[in-house]
Amino acid sequence: MDNIKLSAHHMDLYFGSKQILKQVNIDFPENKVTALIGPSGCGKSTLLRSFNRMHDLSPDAKISGEVRLDGQDIYDHQISVNEVRRRIGMVFQKANPLPKSIFDNLAYPLRIHKFPKQEIPGIVQRALEESYLWEEVKDELKKPAVKLSGGQQQRLCIARAVVLRPEVILMDEPCSALDPISTNKIEELILRLKKEYTIVIVTHNMQQAQRISDKVAFMYLGELIEYGDTEQVFHAPLQELTKNYVNGHFG
Repeated sequence: MDNIKLSAHHMDLYFGSKQILKQVNIDFPENKVTALIGPSGCGKSTLLRSFNRMHDLSPDAKISGEVRLDGQDIYDHQISVNEVRRRIGMVFQKANPLPKSIFDNLAYPLRIHKFPKQEIPGIVQRALEESYLWEEVKDELKKPAVKLSGGQQQRLCIARAVVLRPEVILMDEPCSALDPISTNKIEELILRLKKEYTIVIVTHNMQQAQRISDKVAFMYLGELIEYGDTEQVFHAPLQELTKNYVNGHFG
């Protein structure tokens, strides 16, 4: 039986009067990769962002229901947004390195969270090693992060997500702007990271979802239509809508 790390129960989300997510119920098992798939505008990224309270920044966003991390509702007033984001890291579609050196991109969040100064270099090195980047950058840690290639920048952003040792990593189409070689490296990295982390990834790439995920959730018009093991969802979907989507009949 899988340990459930993160879950949503009866979750609705509105922006103003427009309902974006409708009664979403889903459990994310620990140390597994779950892919969120579905056509553009179906609510995948909106759902993903609700898992680390990104919508707190939108004054017209209204969420009801529960999002639980280890059984604790992350929208409970007792739990701070900083704690949520330390435990649930996020990697965006477009690499967004800080306008700082490679080293400072990772040291910065550690300083904010008041990690002891003498421990920071070792923690930075570990995050770069975990992200398959250390060997490529270890001699140029003072170099501006924006000088890295696109694929390296994205791996740096993944390193920045893991540097605080979160429990969950959310990824919003992390490979959509990358070439096939860089994409392959990120996919290898995701498979390696799931030994330590629970990963939820939004992807439009059906082949990618099949290559890297253990579980797949198919969304359509803000609703969760089908959720199950990757093999089952792609090869024996229970819903006609899922079948049409995974077979490419609409997108």
